[in-house]
Amino acid sequence: MRIRVSIPDQQLDLIEDERLIRRYPVSTAAAGVGEQAGSFRTPRGRHVVRAKIGAGQPINAVFVGRRPTGEIFTPELAARYPDRDWILTRILWLSGCEPGFNRLGSVDTMRRYIYIHGAPDSAPMGTPASHGCIRMRNADVLDLFDRVPVGTRVDILD
Repeated sequence: MRIRVSIPDQQLDLIEDERLIRRYPVSTAAAGVGEQAGSFRTPRGRHVVRAKIGAGQPINAVFVGRRPTGEIFTPELAARYPDRDWILTRILWLSGCEPGFNRLGSVDTMRRYIYIHGAPDSAPMGTPASHGCIRMRNADVLDLFDRVPVGTRVDILD
């Protein structure tokens, strides 16, 4: 099983034995692609799911620093914290596999805290709008989270 993220198409494909199992709309970085720390861009290349975070949490559970806050996202909560980059429901934390490109030093995907994660249902999918992560609808990230193990290959293609 592997994941392929197409930046131009703003979609994530789940592939098993070279067969498309699921296709999900996503939102990658508003700033485009890039590997440099602090760039707010989505890193390219080969990655793996290094950690899965949030099993057992309710849909729309809010995460800060990869920890559930105990909050459940609502429009009222969003109005109280208008500047939050909402990370909801589940997190698949990515780690780069290509030293010097997306791993180690100032280009390290994991140290940049790049995730596949849930976003508010009102967030647009199919349009680049994130701060570097790969955002998904909450129902979709739940489905993906339950299907893939830690160590799953993730190819992010420009």
